[in-house]
Amino acid sequence: MTRRQRRALASICETFVEGAVDAGVPDALLELTPRSDRRALLALLSVWDVGGRFSRRSRDAREAALRAWRDSAIPARRRVYHGLRRGTLIPFHARTEPEQTAGPAAPPRLRPLHPEGDTQLSCDVCVVGSGAGGGVAAAVLAEAGLDVVVLEAGAHHEDRDFGGVELDAYRRLYYESAAPTSIDGGIGLLAGRCVGGTTVVNYTTSFRTPDAIRAEWGEPFTSREYDASLEAVCTRLGVNTDEGLPSSRDRAMARGLERLGWHVAEMPRNTRGCEQGAICGRCGFGCPLGAKQSTLVTWLVDADAAGARVVPSTRATRVVVASGRARGVEAETTSGGRVTVGARAVVAAAGALNTPVLLERSGVGGGHVGKHLHLHPTTGVCGVFEEEIRPWEGTLQALYSDQHAELGDGYGLKYETAPVHPGVLAAFAPWEDARQSRDLLARLPHLSGIGLLLRDRSEGEVQTTRAGEPRVRYRLNDADIANVRIGLDGAARIFEAAGAREIFSSHAQWTAYTPAAGRRAAFLAAADAAGYGPGRCTFYSFHLMGSARSGASPSASVTGPTGETWSTRGLYVMDGSSFPSASGVNPMITIEATAHLNARRLAAELT
Repeated sequence: MTRRQRRALASICETFVEGAVDAGVPDALLELTPRSDRRALLALLSVWDVGGRFSRRSRDAREAALRAWRDSAIPARRRVYHGLRRGTLIPFHARTEPEQTAGPAAPPRLRPLHPEGDTQLSCDVCVVGSGAGGGVAAAVLAEAGLDVVVLEAGAHHEDRDFGGVELDAYRRLYYESAAPTSIDGGIGLLAGRCVGGTTVVNYTTSFRTPDAIRAEWGEPFTSREYDASLEAVCTRLGVNTDEGLPSSRDRAMARGLERLGWHVAEMPRNTRGCEQGAICGRCGFGCPLGAKQSTLVTWLVDADAAGARVVPSTRATRVVVASGRARGVEAETTSGGRVTVGARAVVAAAGALNTPVLLERSGVGGGHVGKHLHLHPTTGVCGVFEEEIRPWEGTLQALYSDQHAELGDGYGLKYETAPVHPGVLAAFAPWEDARQSRDLLARLPHLSGIGLLLRDRSEGEVQTTRAGEPRVRYRLNDADIANVRIGLDGAARIFEAAGAREIFSSHAQWTAYTPAAGRRAAFLAAADAAGYGPGRCTFYSFHLMGSARSGASPSASVTGPTGETWSTRGLYVMDGSSFPSASGVNPMITIEATAHLNARRLAAELT
């Protein structure tokens, strides 16, 4: 940065939170800004503080200037505001060292291959991605006697690297440091980027594909073979409801649900030997106990034992196609080396952001590549209690409610709770000024949150930039916003019944109330006035689906029911991008069961 740019960024960060400069936040903000946004950020900083017109103003004036960008009628200004807000507050607050550590870690489970310089490999099947889809596919194929190479763009980490500082986990384990958003800034996009993919950082929630969704999607999801794959996956992952001791967050939510007479049930989870306490609360940063049955500790171990080669820190750039058939993959390592893999078949399992980009860069897949993206957009409502909650501790997710899962035509939402760490609260909570923000973070020990996980009708699109990176366009439609509003009211009712003394939403403008007769209606009216559009209300997506969907015809899909692309023989999609529509539940089990089924079919064909 130039001196002018650095002065501007320092003054912005210090306006959001006092002490930001001393904490090194300006440099962290620039580091965590997605590559595609850095040039625009530096250009903005070049003109932000000409003549000291921002940095020389009083704190009140600077805070008012930031709020003006927050409330602007121009979506691009709101996007800039939220990028700067999150880029400042998350690095500042997400530096907390864990109070409790896990003790000695298990020895590494995998023996990854680290290419030096340019490398050529050959195999039967090259799998791109090591998460829920790629990890399962690799194990099934390797155990069938096939030679498998797994390319993973992220680095290889194991138990000893997990459960530590929140900010470090975002940097090491999440795609683009957990900073990407849709192009208008309306939805934050979260996905893992490490060996094991998103299964390493997800919340262990393990719902089977609902029968209604299976019926909606049709074959092969209604088949007995899919039943068998669901059973195999849940058995390998140890899915259970025995290791789900409700946290303080879960107990508060359950108390409200039970007083309302609403549905509440135990959450199925993929754990073996889960601690269910302070350590478990940090499991979104990777499980240091190895209790979370991610692909890192299950399917990839199986694949490795069967001879598969896992190649981390290696990003696939193109599928090699000859005579209409996939023949391998070209890739590049983080150190700049080129890796070429010759293969009889290729499995694309890089996730709903990067699988369509890989297909697009390879010139394959057809006109539906990148289309039909679903996100399960999630916003939150928080309750502040008299008693101490310590929401960063306890089982990740032990209970849930389907009270409003069916709001018409199979669409609705789930109520779920999850650990609230300082960086998480900073991401979702409104900012009015530095004092209000500081005081809110100080109340974190008495706070709990409920997430509204929406099954979305809305469809977005993953586009490929000139630099070969994904760019997401997505906007919630009116029907989905109506369901979000029902969920907002529902979560407020749950917290009221649970005894919260204050309730607030994740709108950009402070939208809150103290429970009393009639006040919830005013709260909802204020939420409606604040709005639900880009930059008006904070949404994140933890479940990215559907951007290379399967179907019965090439006129409406990218792949057929087996996962093979219509355009290219020997090229298969086996991840969440293959979903025909939003699953309505946390998608890990559905991804793994689909990959298990289609990998078995591919193995039978190749052997």
